Amino acid sequence: MTRYLISFNDGDMTFPEEDLPDVAKAARAVVQEAQDAGVFVFAGGLGHPGEATVVATDGTVTEGPNPATKDFIGGFTVVEVASRAVALEWAAKIAVACRCAQEVREFLSAPAR
Repeated sequence: MTRYLISFNDGDMTFPEEDLPDVAKAARAVVQEAQDAGVFVFAGGLGHPGEATVVATDGTVTEGPNPATKDFIGGFTVVEVASRAVALEWAAKIAVACRCAQEVREFLSAPAR
């Protein structure tokens, strides 16, 4: 089994604010479906990029996001599935529920459990 990161960029959820309850309900339903299928590992939304902190390789701490970063992850789901094709199926379900495109990336290695 391989783990995949399914994510969307901050600001990509551009539906009207009054649709938020329906989007949240649909997203929770997909998470529940993934849990029931035994493929769900972890999911979460991330805080505003402006509240990020960068720690440099020398330990220097700078408040705010890395200025070179153009896109910021707004939220993500990690699934553990048998194939990339299955990960893409879950990404499609999440895209429909969240009403925004999802990027799928394979974890290259996983720490021993």
